[in-house]
Amino acid sequence: MTTHHPIPPQDRLISIDEILRARPNPPCATTRERGWSGVTVDLHRPRLNCAESFPGLDHHMISYCPAGNARLVQGRAGTVHESMISAGVSLILPAGYDSSWDGDSAASARLRIPASLVDMAAEQVGRRSMAQVEIRNVFEVRDTAIERLALILLAEMDLKPHPAQALIVDGVSTALAAHLLRLYNVFELAEPRDERSLGRVELSRLIAYIEDNIDRTIGLAELAETVNVSRFHFARLFKRSTGQTAISFVEQCRLRRARALIAETDLPLSEIALMTGFADQSHFTRRFHRHVGSTPAAYARERGRRRTGRRSDGTR
Repeated sequence: MTTHHPIPPQDRLISIDEILRARPNPPCATTRERGWSGVTVDLHRPRLNCAESFPGLDHHMISYCPAGNARLVQGRAGTVHESMISAGVSLILPAGYDSSWDGDSAASARLRIPASLVDMAAEQVGRRSMAQVEIRNVFEVRDTAIERLALILLAEMDLKPHPAQALIVDGVSTALAAHLLRLYNVFELAEPRDERSLGRVELSRLIAYIEDNIDRTIGLAELAETVNVSRFHFARLFKRSTGQTAISFVEQCRLRRARALIAETDLPLSEIALMTGFADQSHFTRRFHRHVGSTPAAYARERGRRRTGRRSDGTR
């Protein structure tokens, strides 16, 4: 018996969440429960004798074939394309295109890229109008950059959740959006606009924010919000203004606070590590040694303070 899945009417685009209800088969693996921002990845098994059609998506979709092969007939924008989809081949379905799919579907990693992500990347390379951005419909392509980025995301899906994944996924998502703009935008790229620098007041506001939140993870998005610019624009703007990355700057602030606490208090080093936003004392020691040239314990001894693991009041 065939199960019919409700889909939005033809005049409404399908969202990243709605597409799972619209498709007859759920993914065998997905990033949806991981809380990742940026690109959503759904991994689908091979499927024979598919016959599906959908209204346009409200996002861009790259379908990458990681293994196997199958003959597939795709229909978009009044064009029908039949080809053998094999390992390493990608197809690009831009937002807004009605689509049809007939034949056999090989294994596929469907990378769903929010249109807002591409819009923000477009702003970064000098697009002032969304009329300057239109992603091309591509029925099949062997693109090594897409392949490498897709494989990074698939590898992360096989790993246990880790705080570092957010940084990796953000980077890969940005790279995918930028790659679509560079090679698959219908319009010729405009010249990048001149970038301003952060003013003294904005830098002071950033430093104050970092100092007030130094005991926890601080993300690029919240730093960008502090000075009212996009996250993508902020990274380049900060580097242009200070000569270093925002992440490096935050770490320097952490280490400066740690040196002050070591020199001025009798707090245990393990406690200082947590107070300055390091994951643990081992991580703190490695980063401190790299930038200061000595371990925190040696730094303390040089200043006449010896850490015993006890607090100054005698408690552990």
